[in-house]
Amino acid sequence: MHDGVTVEFNVHFARGPAGRREVLLGEPTAKPELPAGSVPRVARLMALAIRCEELVRSGEVADYANLARLGHVTRARMTQIINLLNLAPDVQEEILFLPNTTKGRDPIGERNLRPITAVVDWRAQRRLWGTLLASRTTPTTKTHGAPVTIPA
Repeated sequence: MHDGVTVEFNVHFARGPAGRREVLLGEPTAKPELPAGSVPRVARLMALAIRCEELVRSGEVADYANLARLGHVTRARMTQIINLLNLAPDVQEEILFLPNTTKGRDPIGERNLRPITAVVDWRAQRRLWGTLLASRTTPTTKTHGAPVTIPA
């Protein structure tokens, strides 16, 4: 005859090292909710430009040409990315914190910023940025990522 003891406890399965399934005691932890959509590409490029500048400034990478080789991009493309650093600091910050894109294409692309990066005066850049932002955030915008000609 069995006079056994029954022990009950909660378990859950999770992925461990190298993707192995593990049995863990207790309730599963709640996963943090991720914000909807994706970070705009131009925000990621802005962050990349800042990181690239840090690498060159610290001496970890000799120059932007070496960085272009390491990143498997042309020197011209690296120049386009690095030119984002010519923007006024507050414009750079606004780009980094653009809202996530939840549907369709990103409203502002790097190509749209090229004319602004060519302007030396930060006040003029801010005006141009405001114009671009206003034209791209209106609900009737139908440019689908095409470059915007901004009068100087």
